[in-house]
Amino acid sequence: MMPSILFVCSANQCRSPMARVLFEALLKAKGAQGEWWVDSAGVWASEGAPATANAQLAMAERGLDLSGHRAQPATQALLRRFDLIVVMEQEHKEVLLAENPGLAGVVYTLRELAGGQGDFEDPVGGSLEVYRAAAAELQSLLEAAWPRMRGVAGKSA
Repeated sequence: MMPSILFVCSANQCRSPMARVLFEALLKAKGAQGEWWVDSAGVWASEGAPATANAQLAMAERGLDLSGHRAQPATQALLRRFDLIVVMEQEHKEVLLAENPGLAGVVYTLRELAGGQGDFEDPVGGSLEVYRAAAAELQSLLEAAWPRMRGVAGKSA
């Protein structure tokens, strides 16, 4: 069975869609393209909203396309489909687990998986430079978290 990962932020317009395409690029670099089901959602997302302009630009500069991204809420039905749910803030984790206690052991913050702690701050409203910095940090965190993500999602080395 294909391992699956869902990236979750607040509105599903900045952090989680950027994390999704960056993770897909990481999978490609690791020779694992097409071996994972990868998606993103938002705890408080408005269905169908596009990624922010600066998120799209920051990803385009890296050769990644967010132009077709449309936000989706992190519904119970969606959440149940994933082996691993990676959130950007402790509050996201708390909200998801309060509403879905059966997801304990499935929901982690990105920093937690990368061996750290704390929230990954939202770049929304920031300049393109802020988004570029967020993208670089996301890339670094995803690379650091990769071994643990494989283990948690049931993927062998």
